[in-house]
Amino acid sequence: MFDALADRLEQAWKKVRGQDKISESNVKDALREVRRALLEADVNLQVVKDFVAEVEQNALGAEVIAGVRPDQQFIEIVYNELVKVMGDANVPLAEAETAPTIVLMAGLQGTGKTTATAKLALHLRKEDKKALLVATDVYRPAAIDQLIALGKQINIPVFDMGKDADPVEIARQGVEKARADGFDVVIVDTAGRLQIDESMMGELKRIKDTIEPHETLLVVDAMTGQEAANLTRTFHEQIGVTGAILTKMDGDTRGGAALSVRRISGQPIKFIGIGEKVDALQPFYPDRMASRILGMGDVLTLVEKAREEVDMAEAEKMQEKILSAKFDFSDFLKQTRLLKNMGSLGGVMKLIPGMGKMVNEEQLAKGEEQLKKAEAMIGSMTVEERKNPDLLANSPSRRKRIAKGSGHSDKEVSELVTNFQRMRSLMQQMGSGQMGFPGMGPMGGMPNPFGGGNPFGGTGGGMRPPQPGFRGYQGGGGKKKKGGKDKKKKGFGNL
Repeated sequence: MFDALADRLEQAWKKVRGQDKISESNVKDALREVRRALLEADVNLQVVKDFVAEVEQNALGAEVIAGVRPDQQFIEIVYNELVKVMGDANVPLAEAETAPTIVLMAGLQGTGKTTATAKLALHLRKEDKKALLVATDVYRPAAIDQLIALGKQINIPVFDMGKDADPVEIARQGVEKARADGFDVVIVDTAGRLQIDESMMGELKRIKDTIEPHETLLVVDAMTGQEAANLTRTFHEQIGVTGAILTKMDGDTRGGAALSVRRISGQPIKFIGIGEKVDALQPFYPDRMASRILGMGDVLTLVEKAREEVDMAEAEKMQEKILSAKFDFSDFLKQTRLLKNMGSLGGVMKLIPGMGKMVNEEQLAKGEEQLKKAEAMIGSMTVEERKNPDLLANSPSRRKRIAKGSGHSDKEVSELVTNFQRMRSLMQQMGSGQMGFPGMGPMGGMPNPFGGGNPFGGTGGGMRPPQPGFRGYQGGGGKKKKGGKDKKKKGFGNL
């Protein structure tokens, strides 16, 4: 997400970079690039005008801070304004004083409303809340069946009364069942239309008046750009919504919806959908989103993803192995699968500060391919060989068998074993967190079976934590050849 916007904003920083101070002349050039970037991102025109005016006013009035370059100071001003436009802070779901909390889901067809309903239920279950789904879409073919199937997939009950019942009555009885059975939250999925019409709004109003929801969430497609903001405003004016869920954010490289919804509709974005999987829903944090837009990563979201997947007892055992250089192929396989559970390789990399600009799509694709190769080769090893990689070092027959079983060459298996042994000698350094995700503890020590010390070539490794003050995130540790690449050692490095 936001790739195109981030690339465009980079041009704006160049206008100020190298200058002694922020002046009216150089800030005009930078603001012209910012304006162009936002318009190309399909941000609402009025929002763009207000944004640029605020940035200009703050930039020209900013005091020069000792030790901070003008371009860094300008980035901070843009960052603060981005956060302000998107809503300052995360707005959590309302919570009823007496259970259940009632959430009404609305939206047009094709926005992913039914899937978002299931995603929200799963998100709430992770917060130890018991949710009930209610299917009231009796118009779209298989809508009820879709919600029931999603409910079974995530083990959350679905209340329905078939296709012939009145949606208002389904909603009423669904809420009564949730109240009677002690559910914490009831989420009512309503019917969508291809466009806003009187019958749709009338039915939504009747349902809302009957169940009196604590939250009315509008599900909108982020790929519609500023139209998502206009749609949210229209729904709010006619039925009254309390927030929006932006779906398909993973496919929106522009970002116009996220930057327009709050300012145009007056309603906050509460969640964003970042993939097709049922667990691909995140609370919306304006400050984190601003960091992603400016290419500074999102360490907090990365850590939250890791916490969901990491078993702390298992992590401690892993760290002991790393510190004692006893990390084996089975451990490597566990961590690659853990990484997969956190999302795509590209998605995880872009959460690491500075990594989004360091790697391109081709390198990410190559990294994914090499991880698959390693999995295939390790999958063809015996349990004894995984636990003791040294067995493979002096046994060509074993390596040949693994190559044949995995569909790869003898040379590739030999390289995997050689590089793995080489990396084991660096285990103690990796265990200290110097090579890997910052602040991730045991996760900072996954060896690189393909050679190279950082994720995509080079002989250094890892990321430094954020430096004091707003100066961005800096990569560090180790040396790089000119251009940041080591042509002799290419491949997927420690994660």
